[in-house]
Amino acid sequence: MKKSLRRSLGVASALTATVLFATACAGSNSPSNSGGGDGKSLVVDASFDLKTADPNRQYETTGSIVAKSLYETLLSFDGEDVTTPVDGLASYEMNADNTVMTLTMKGDSKFSDGSDVTVDDAVFSLERVQGVKGNPSFLLDGVTVAKTGDDTLTLTSAEPNPALPFILPNPALGVVNQEVVEANGGSNTESDAAEGFLNTESAGSGPYMLESFDAAAEVVFTSNPNYAGDKPAYDRVVLRNVAGPTQKLNVEKGESQVALDLNPDQVAELGSADVKVISNPSRYMIFLLMNQDPAISTVTSDPKFMEAVKNAIDYDKIVDMAGKGSVQPGGVIPSIFVGALDAKEGNARDLDAAKKALSESTYKGEKITLNFPNDITVQGLSLQSVAEAAQAQLAEAGITIELAPAPVATELDAYRDGKETIGLWYWGPDFPDPSNYLVFAPGELVGLRAGWPADGDPAVTTLADAAKAATGDARAAAYEEFQKSLNATGPFIPLLQPAQNVVTSPTVSSVITNPVWTVDLALIK
Repeated sequence: MKKSLRRSLGVASALTATVLFATACAGSNSPSNSGGGDGKSLVVDASFDLKTADPNRQYETTGSIVAKSLYETLLSFDGEDVTTPVDGLASYEMNADNTVMTLTMKGDSKFSDGSDVTVDDAVFSLERVQGVKGNPSFLLDGVTVAKTGDDTLTLTSAEPNPALPFILPNPALGVVNQEVVEANGGSNTESDAAEGFLNTESAGSGPYMLESFDAAAEVVFTSNPNYAGDKPAYDRVVLRNVAGPTQKLNVEKGESQVALDLNPDQVAELGSADVKVISNPSRYMIFLLMNQDPAISTVTSDPKFMEAVKNAIDYDKIVDMAGKGSVQPGGVIPSIFVGALDAKEGNARDLDAAKKALSESTYKGEKITLNFPNDITVQGLSLQSVAEAAQAQLAEAGITIELAPAPVATELDAYRDGKETIGLWYWGPDFPDPSNYLVFAPGELVGLRAGWPADGDPAVTTLADAAKAATGDARAAAYEEFQKSLNATGPFIPLLQPAQNVVTSPTVSSVITNPVWTVDLALIK
């Protein structure tokens, strides 16, 4: 999806969070030797959200898994920690005002054909992301890329861009072999024609090479003998497109070793099965919005009514409903990112306070509509179940909610146009940086969807501006203050971070998840 549609849904890749119905069946690619040793094979089941193996064009969930396996990026993250960027192909320095990043190539990596990864390859790759104008091109909006030395390049932004170190680890910014890509029709313009080649052969320096690619069925990887990092535990990996229920059966029977897309109910059904479950908070944040436009609702725009709703929600019960690994975010920024609030600093249930605030509001017992898309799930969790829970909890405070579910294709326009009375939606980041959440400020993208104009709350706007301008260690505190103010007077109620569940067979000892690329196949052991 292009950025405009993706952002209209409020997620990095809207289909990431939906249940994708795949048709691939199991059994044909069992591991040749699941017990260990050289020549080991691994089978990973996923519900595909995949269009291409071209790293500089992909911006889908499964595409990031593929690109992470085949290509290295200039910067990276260590395991699951996305709070601190680390060296990848290069080290980096930012200038004092965060407008210039200088990257120094480490010079120890080789492409799969044995040639050196150079600064020219890096410059070409970033310019190619910009030039082909694919889905990930927005990641480098306003950034000028230039070679400044034999082993250095600079990224220059017109405005301060402290998020750049958190953007560069994205697999879409993988460095490709310039010579090979150009020889196969590649360029850094919209006339680029290398995608077809990159769907058949990889041109990267990652831990794996591409053996075969079928966007509808499976992707097969073989280890890269020229990879400069630690050798992966598995020489061959088969990533298959399989629906969630079949993933569950496959991993239980040992026909796959990893299942990436089981929902909470399927995880609970595993019971005593001889499998391991890894459940971590995902990057998604599910929230309620209350429209601040009196023309839409004089009730939801009443500060006392908002206070009542915030106090009436039973956050603990909603988290428990979502299953193991789910958490309540303290604010709109997920718990795994810099600047996140602890859950205890977020909203909490106080039914007496809710009833008192409601009695002081303009609410007179009328039905209030709660709109939400009912044909999508977030990490396997149905928004219908969240809406029903909120409806029951608000009823305990004396608020009558009428649920108005609709297909996302229908409801999206009302959400985008700021026409919902109360809305239930979710937000996922384009990259793991708190600046993604400034859209919740008055007059910004999501703020306007809640009917909250630019002059809707000057105090919140001031703190949002301060967070945007903050640099270095001051950023975390600035974003925390922004969220505290948003919690107190804003029209948003962060409810839940649903869990990301990964299920493995007993033969797998370690899987490390990451909110940017889901899982690094090379780190599975």
